[in-house]
Amino acid sequence: MADHVRWGILGAANFALTQMGPAIHAARGGALTALATSTAGKAAPFADFAPGLMVFNDYDALLASEDIDAVYIPLPNSLHVEYTRKALEAGKHVLCEKPLAMEAGQFDDLIALRNRTGLLAAEAYMIVHHPQWQRAKALYEDGAIGRLVAVNAAFSYNNPDASNIRNRPEMGGGGIPDIGVYTYGSTRFVTGEEPEEVLFADIARENGVDVRAHVAARFPSFLFTGYTSMRMAPYQEMVFHGERGILRLTAPFNPMVYGQAMVILQDSEQRVTTERFPRDNHYVRQVEAFNSSVRDGTPYPCPLEFSRGTQAMIDMVFAAER
Repeated sequence: MADHVRWGILGAANFALTQMGPAIHAARGGALTALATSTAGKAAPFADFAPGLMVFNDYDALLASEDIDAVYIPLPNSLHVEYTRKALEAGKHVLCEKPLAMEAGQFDDLIALRNRTGLLAAEAYMIVHHPQWQRAKALYEDGAIGRLVAVNAAFSYNNPDASNIRNRPEMGGGGIPDIGVYTYGSTRFVTGEEPEEVLFADIARENGVDVRAHVAARFPSFLFTGYTSMRMAPYQEMVFHGERGILRLTAPFNPMVYGQAMVILQDSEQRVTTERFPRDNHYVRQVEAFNSSVRDGTPYPCPLEFSRGTQAMIDMVFAAER
């Protein structure tokens, strides 16, 4: 491998163009080297910020290249497992968009393949790399809010476009796969606990995908309640309510887009402390953590086992609906 991680992207997805491609280009320890797309014109805006970009006309050709060390996969959800496996078998490290799999059991073969190849494979779960979430976890673990009693979660946006992949069941669409990973996964990340039982799942569907879900779940030491929706005005918030304090994140999932990242701590005397994180880019931090893990063996903050746990909770929610 070169003195930096040489990245390729499978597919010219808009999210890759606007967020992850620039993040890969900006992150220390790596460089955006190649793009695979069957539509040559889609490569031009990538080359604007990554001069010298190699362009392959199909995914397998990029995976076969000896000039690529790692791939980022922003393909439709239904293709994530297949191309994560292909990339690992081709000797590439893999960062795949969430949800990496559509069922928890699909992680098992990938974990075994990761272990067998010695390569890094991870879901692109960027929020755990953001300092607001690292700070929230540290405050919780330090006892800042006392014994946790309740977690309240909300994440919504309005996307009725029937052609969008989030609204297409054959591509693994749905609100829970798209944003439930954040409300469920962030709860697990901060608390270190796993759900024991989903008590309630009221899910509205359109054209075969979930467009709104209200969920209640029992964890060992607290109760989780929350909703996700693809048919409501944009909103996001996470609240951890303990016996001695309240911890709030007001732009937990899309800082710099939805609002400024803040961790707000209110104690039992209603004194409020606010910490702000105005310039931190969690996509860049995610790629830098990946590069460091590939180059130096630094433990990666979000291994496949963690992502499997979030998918297991998603599976529990859908099972409770049935």
